[in-house]
Amino acid sequence: MLKFPENFYWGTATSAYQVEGGIKNDWSMIGKKFDAGIACDHYHKFEEDFDLAKSLNNNAHRFSIEWARIEPEEGKFDQKEIEHYRKVILALKERGLEPFMTLYHWTLPIWFVEKGGWLNEDAPKDFGRFVGKIVSEYKDLVKFWITLNEPDNVYAVLSFLIGKWPPFIKNWFKFRRVCKQLIITHKEIYELIHKISPDAFVGIAQNYTHFKGFLKILNTFWNQKFLNKIENHHDFIGLNYYFHHSLSEILKLSHRKRTDIGWEIYPEGIYHVLKDFKKYNKPIYITENGLADAKDEKRTKFIIEHLKWVYKAIEEGVDVRGYFHWSLLDNFEWDKGFEPRFGLIEIDYKTFQRIPRPSSRVYAEICKNNGTNL
Repeated sequence: MLKFPENFYWGTATSAYQVEGGIKNDWSMIGKKFDAGIACDHYHKFEEDFDLAKSLNNNAHRFSIEWARIEPEEGKFDQKEIEHYRKVILALKERGLEPFMTLYHWTLPIWFVEKGGWLNEDAPKDFGRFVGKIVSEYKDLVKFWITLNEPDNVYAVLSFLIGKWPPFIKNWFKFRRVCKQLIITHKEIYELIHKISPDAFVGIAQNYTHFKGFLKILNTFWNQKFLNKIENHHDFIGLNYYFHHSLSEILKLSHRKRTDIGWEIYPEGIYHVLKDFKKYNKPIYITENGLADAKDEKRTKFIIEHLKWVYKAIEEGVDVRGYFHWSLLDNFEWDKGFEPRFGLIEIDYKTFQRIPRPSSRVYAEICKNNGTNL
């Protein structure tokens, strides 16, 4: 019988642009494909959604705050939106859900982009002004702060190297500059948060791919470079685990099951990634782990198998303190739109009805029993 550590955090995760709706930012202004529109209308339905999270026996929730709402014009803060997010945080705490706040989950104010975005030398200072305001407002309500979500090997790669996401740049040198800017930003934000709130717990959420065989040579550059650069500037590591790559997987020779969007399902990979993380000697929170599965045929087994491998890592001395399934709700999956269904809760986008999937009941029992029923 498995039993996870006492005070283990069981939760789900969302991000503002993917669920809230009604946001004007760098994504919403560049064409229908990238405009989330009303999304899940979580902006107005957050209490209903947090009731659902509570019904899953969660004791924590990861979410992000939208910079474009808080600072729609450079240097001008919208107090109404600050109060909105205060209500969001209080709604979580009233339901016994520990808030894990992500400060940057890829979307940007339009004025910031017009200045050059992360390529601008003032970018760390501009982001710091926003963060300073937010932490000052919520320091008594929020302990866990995630500065950046998947900064280098997802955001910077897709936006500045491959050019698939805004601002659609394909340039190695600009890609490297953005990575450097984000490293500087994280370090400065880490210091700033601790100056305002000395007891805060600060880290990033890093996408970490499990490479198998000779592909392990990619580990240092692809997975670890950013983490190594901020080694003395994080109190924990957030792990987002989705991807496993081996030669057979790349050549499509593998017979393992895949998600609706073609990602190979390889639960054992999360164990190997967690073992890699042990060298950093920091607490670890699994800040994202999930799959696109509209028919909910694979999600239950996916959750159970991943958590069994997480438990094995814990047994072997890896300090894992929480698991956040992606996602609480179906949502806007970036350039893929609304078709991929990642939610434990199905969204009917015509009526905005919330419909718990069968897998959500299984996850609820796992959370209730602290994993002893796995």
